[in-house]
Amino acid sequence: MKKAVTPRGAYPLTKRVGDFIFVSGTSSRRPDNSIAGVDIIDNLGTKHLNIEIQTHEVLKNIEHLLEQENATLDDVVDVTTFLVNMNDFAGYNKAYAEFFNTETGPTRTTVAVHQLPHPDLIIEIKVMAYKKVK
Repeated sequence: MKKAVTPRGAYPLTKRVGDFIFVSGTSSRRPDNSIAGVDIIDNLGTKHLNIEIQTHEVLKNIEHLLEQENATLDDVVDVTTFLVNMNDFAGYNKAYAEFFNTETGPTRTTVAVHQLPHPDLIIEIKVMAYKKVK
């Protein structure tokens, strides 16, 4: 089983309320606190922040959190995405389409934000899922 990241504050990563599951804002941070989608491109430490890799990792992290609630990405009904740069929107959309489609996917809102909790994070996603309690 994949190890989960730990919250960076006093909040749960998921919260179930009846048949609804709320997933806190999730990034591409890994359990070891490294961040997916950060490429060092020269010996001076210049970085390239890859929106497609970060989006993919964020959605895999959300998928893992939902599994802990006996749910899947198919149960997601609403997505809110925070992008640091709207110029990343096309790459975000490309990666997002690997997980959801227009006909069966959730509703979605995407907003630009000034920054996220770490300078290497360029995307954060929170979701709401609906899964009947058995």
